[in-house]
Amino acid sequence: MSFASTARKVTAFAAAAATLLALGACGNSNNGSASNNGAKSTSEPQEGVPTNYTGSFPMPDPGKAYNNPKDRGELKQGGTLTLPITEIGPNWNAIDVNGNTVYMDGLWRFYMPRIWEYPADGSMENIKPNANYVTKVEQTSDSPETVVFTINDKASWNDGTPITWKDFEATWKVQSGKSDKFTPALTTGYDQIKSVTKGDTDKQAVVTFEKDFYPYQSLFNLLYPSEALTGDDTKDGDTFSKGWSNDSHSDKWGAGPFVVSKSSDSEVTFTPNPKWWGDKPLLDKVVLKQMEPSAAMNAFKNGEIDAVGASDAESMTSAKTVKDAYLRRSYDSGVYTLTINTKNIPLEVRKAFVQGVDRSQLQKISFQGIEWTEKTPGSLILPQFQNGYEDNMPAESKYSTANATKTLEDAGYKKNSDGYYEKGGKVAAITYTTFSDAAATKAQATAIQKMAKTVGIKVSIDIKASNTFSDTVGSGNWDMIGLGWSASDPFGYASSAYQLYGSKSGSNFSFTGSDEIDKELESIPGIKDSTKAIAQFNKAEKEAQKLYAQIPYENGQITVAVKKGLANYGPAGYSSGARVMVTAHPENLGWEK
Repeated sequence: MSFASTARKVTAFAAAAATLLALGACGNSNNGSASNNGAKSTSEPQEGVPTNYTGSFPMPDPGKAYNNPKDRGELKQGGTLTLPITEIGPNWNAIDVNGNTVYMDGLWRFYMPRIWEYPADGSMENIKPNANYVTKVEQTSDSPETVVFTINDKASWNDGTPITWKDFEATWKVQSGKSDKFTPALTTGYDQIKSVTKGDTDKQAVVTFEKDFYPYQSLFNLLYPSEALTGDDTKDGDTFSKGWSNDSHSDKWGAGPFVVSKSSDSEVTFTPNPKWWGDKPLLDKVVLKQMEPSAAMNAFKNGEIDAVGASDAESMTSAKTVKDAYLRRSYDSGVYTLTINTKNIPLEVRKAFVQGVDRSQLQKISFQGIEWTEKTPGSLILPQFQNGYEDNMPAESKYSTANATKTLEDAGYKKNSDGYYEKGGKVAAITYTTFSDAAATKAQATAIQKMAKTVGIKVSIDIKASNTFSDTVGSGNWDMIGLGWSASDPFGYASSAYQLYGSKSGSNFSFTGSDEIDKELESIPGIKDSTKAIAQFNKAEKEAQKLYAQIPYENGQITVAVKKGLANYGPAGYSSGARVMVTAHPENLGWEK
């Protein structure tokens, strides 16, 4: 999974790993009909709902794409697409632990290889390789498990080097976890591979597993260029973790329909790649501008950008004032959490905090004015609409101010004159770091502060600029952060469980876990039957959540406001990594004729 921060505004951004980190926050279709007639529609059209629509907002289908899907023949050649983005870099390596954000994943979609095409609903039978890069994938043996990737003869890096089996080998090497010189966001699956070798030709990669790993369709979605490796782990590790700092390497290591023609920490411009061998990009230019949420909405209203996140009442209301625009909304395949740094906050304070904060109230703040309801989630990995989902939070975690104060008092805490509990001269206190000026984010933080005070826990609020998000999270210099984890594929139970809960995982920002939980998590990918694998995941997550370090409070929805006529852009389930808005084929982004 990939991460983002909690600013409840969706911009153009999403999958090096199956789970991406994000700021958490707190043409006409026949699939539904919403028009400005005041009537309630039961399903949302895939082009979205016009901003002048006055009826109740129709609900989306979790298995459909709401990106105005259009064939290339229906779109015009040329034009510019300008989008906001929360953060640009500084680490341009999307499979490194510090570059594994929804924002960087979104940037990689324009200029780096993306091997798999996932359907919006994540159904296994509809997963296929992206023929621009891989023409065939076949499991040739069960013992040992062996998978063969046949690479497109035309596929090459921008420096002219062909994409070969060596790039699959390099991707395995940097993510296997076998060398401590590399800092990958995710090792699951790659650590089960015995070898990656040449097949009948250089254009065939043979992946042989040491232990069975399922599903293999979660691996090698993003490729790391073998040209970035020299054979010296120390040098290569420095390149992996530091060599992509403020450098996209688009000119040599890019291999997509677009190239980075200009970039800074405030703006990136993509233009068509003259060396691209697939369908020609429809757009002449894609520009992404770093913006705070409030600035992005103003820019959309002023016509400076073509799309903007509109997932809360404030932004949705603003978007509805824009003529000739549409609102596109879908279920979010990720989850929003409050993540507590266990190096700073003891277990009894964490537990009391969870008991003392009504998570459903945080939802109500997010969903106020947007006609959306859901149960409070109990999993960091599986969204509530996915088969096999269970609420894995401990029974004792339920909201109860009486239980919260009892937890602290049983641990030896006593109230001081300020009304806060303390023990050994140390106050039960948590600093909550946020990265947004959005009203909903501020309201959630204030609500958390008030609820925690009721049970004697002092919460201070520290607001930072959104473009400091990755650096702040990676530093570990915080007590609690709202994170959003976006699932880029439907296999999080196998590919992301250890990433988020493993005691040695660089993406476990709670810095907690245990050997026992690790063993349970590590057994999941070896289970071929997905129903049994998900059951094992639920068992392991129940144990992990007893540590009260990662608290899910919302799955939610994704709403983006777009200018009329923008096609193949918007929330599209697993086909676009949910929060990224861009599928594996950015060459098909364009404007209706």
